[in-house]
Amino acid sequence: MVLASCAGGLILDRRGSVHGSQRAPPPIVTSPLLSPGPSLAELDARARDIFRRVVESYLETGDPVGSRTLSKGGVHLSPASIRNTMQDLTQLGLLGAPHVSAGRAPTHAGLRLFVDGLLEVGDVAEDDRRSIEARLTGKGMNFEEALNEATAILSGLAGGAGVVVSPVRDAGVKHVEFVSLSTDQALAVMVFEDGVVENRLMKLAAGVTPSALQEASNFMNARLRGRTLNEAKAEVRHELDTARTQLNEVAARLVEEGLAGWGGGEGAERSLIVRGRANLLHDREALDDLERVRMLFDDLEQKEQLIGLLDDVREAQGVRIFIGAETRLFSLSGSAVIAAPYMTGQQKVLGAIGVIGPARLNYARVIPLVDYTARVLSQVANG
Repeated sequence: MVLASCAGGLILDRRGSVHGSQRAPPPIVTSPLLSPGPSLAELDARARDIFRRVVESYLETGDPVGSRTLSKGGVHLSPASIRNTMQDLTQLGLLGAPHVSAGRAPTHAGLRLFVDGLLEVGDVAEDDRRSIEARLTGKGMNFEEALNEATAILSGLAGGAGVVVSPVRDAGVKHVEFVSLSTDQALAVMVFEDGVVENRLMKLAAGVTPSALQEASNFMNARLRGRTLNEAKAEVRHELDTARTQLNEVAARLVEEGLAGWGGGEGAERSLIVRGRANLLHDREALDDLERVRMLFDDLEQKEQLIGLLDDVREAQGVRIFIGAETRLFSLSGSAVIAAPYMTGQQKVLGAIGVIGPARLNYARVIPLVDYTARVLSQVANG
């Protein structure tokens, strides 16, 4: 995937190339596996129409919707008939009553059903496309700066908190070596095929000999060379359990500690960028429930869990949406996550970028924004 400029701007086609006169392809949206719930097939035409209108009105205004509002809005039924249908939708778990006699609002299950079956996803506006492209492809910007800028773009355009996780290192291992520094300290060195070198200081037990260091180095090189660390870690640990009788116990302990050092560093060294927390305070519904906002702010501080959630998005083929309890991390705050993977020109996923906000996000607008930003970020990652 190569980014090229044309008179009409930079627009990605379905193959990922860029043409000035074409619009970006529509995003592919995938959903997490959920427990069975009501389906659109269970709703007749009247119920489906009223359900759609309730959700669309709620997403636009943030207010629960009453039968009189729908009657005045073009539903050619009496308020009593509309109320009966809304009651049926409530019993199905698709609508709820946030306040006594205040109309109905979609539940998280209702929002999921709407997003999966009734949502009409909009296109990215021309001005937004040009802004995203210009801000991510500026001269002299490195990829780390582009990641930071991408979160700022999404937080500004989508109205939630923009979040991105840096890529997982996927280069193969070229060489491993344990180097003695003193009687009680060694340096574990790992050289990757892309030229990156990672070092870990290790404490040594008394009596560790140079031969034990060499034996541990040989064991690691034989099993890691040419493979990614993630690919080989589990197998090396398994082989280590069966090879202890042939491998010097001191060398086995070095291998074990070396793997733990590199494995533990991997998550810690990956950066998680969150921008736009203040946007979460602009939502009127959120201001009515400051405790929920506080829980969301606490959630956004859970770096490892957020990285884990975004890593789940790496398995998706397109934009992925989580609403409320569909993620353990955001189940209490009832927030929504819309995220998409960014990847190499060979379609190898590097990481994920997305928006986190209240469940009442503007899905029709945010989904294509996240998708398009991820596509342009993929172009940047490929130079």
